[in-house]
Amino acid sequence: MAQTQSRTGLILRHEFLTTIKKKGFIILTLAIPVVILLGIGIFKLASNVVMPAASVTRVGYVDQIGGFDPLYELAAIELIRMESEEAATEALTSGELDEYFVIPADYVASGTVARYTLEKELAPPPAVASAIEGFLDSNLLASEVPPELIGRVLTPARIVTTTLTPEGTVAEDQGGYTNFIIPALFGALLAIALNVSANYVLQSLGEEKENRLMEILLSTVSPGQLLTGKLLGRGAAGLLQVLLWAVSIPLLLRLAVATIGGALSSIQVTPGLLVLGVVYFILGYLLFAVVSLAIAAICSTVREAQGLAPLFTLAAIAPFWFISLLMFFPNSPVWVVFSIVPFSAPVLMMLRLGITGVPAWQLAASMVVLVASVLGGLWIAAKLLRIYLLMYGKRPHLREIVRALRAG
Repeated sequence: MAQTQSRTGLILRHEFLTTIKKKGFIILTLAIPVVILLGIGIFKLASNVVMPAASVTRVGYVDQIGGFDPLYELAAIELIRMESEEAATEALTSGELDEYFVIPADYVASGTVARYTLEKELAPPPAVASAIEGFLDSNLLASEVPPELIGRVLTPARIVTTTLTPEGTVAEDQGGYTNFIIPALFGALLAIALNVSANYVLQSLGEEKENRLMEILLSTVSPGQLLTGKLLGRGAAGLLQVLLWAVSIPLLLRLAVATIGGALSSIQVTPGLLVLGVVYFILGYLLFAVVSLAIAAICSTVREAQGLAPLFTLAAIAPFWFISLLMFFPNSPVWVVFSIVPFSAPVLMMLRLGITGVPAWQLAASMVVLVASVLGGLWIAAKLLRIYLLMYGKRPHLREIVRALRAG
């Protein structure tokens, strides 16, 4: 028993040290904190530079209805009345105007305004478009509505949402876009870490099999010892990476709040979120790793194995493809199901935690399914390792694999 543990420990130590010494592992581990630090530093430098005063955009208008006048002053937009389109065009080409628009006589019926500029654009700048719309609406309402009501109608309402507990008190964990940043960032890092860690496992076993080193290893250790050592060694390296990110993110957030402030000050990083992130990484890694080991066992070359692996590992990234739907319908039955389905559960659950309150039963169900999937995958991977580990040549078909598993 002690000898078995010693051999497994040697493999674990070798795999762990081999992984953390890889340049790609080191660069990926340091890249996220370094990029965030660079972003904070660039913002700090830019904020210390004296920026020139914002220029005023001179917008001319030709009123073919009559009675349209600027009723409110706009900070960056100056509306200038022009007597005719010819005069406005001459002012535009001479540089006196930046652009102009024409209010046709049938504007009330058609709702169409012609705008002219020297710049090629996809759409009018939002500030200019808002200024023109406010100018037109305020003049149309001027004779019917008090001025203070016009300002309120033209200014969008600011809705402030507060989440309450079932007891009616203010909840500690509030929603909003700012509180989605950390779970989304952690979900993205989790997807990267799962894919990289699983690829390391696949590459390690595939290279040893392709180089015939596996035959030497199996003369001293059992397939179970080899599998366990590789899983734990590569997993420990990936866990170290995630823990470093989990520790650095709150520290970097404090630095960003002190430097930038604003909306960042409302971002919350709860210990529960970090703990769940680590738990889902461990379960997700074990699942993807056992699948990678099974793929490497049935393939003859690393290239062939790497061609099959994305069929499973892309499931970790897939939730980001539908992020817009997820943000507006986080509790849809579709997302509930896929946050329990093993391959998409780790990342999707982290994203949902940043958007909405996830019931405890869904968290428990996803973890139970992940654990069951890991155990089932480990059983299948161990069988495939025993059957196909020393196989070279053509990769077996799915029907042959199923037959071999039944026979084994």
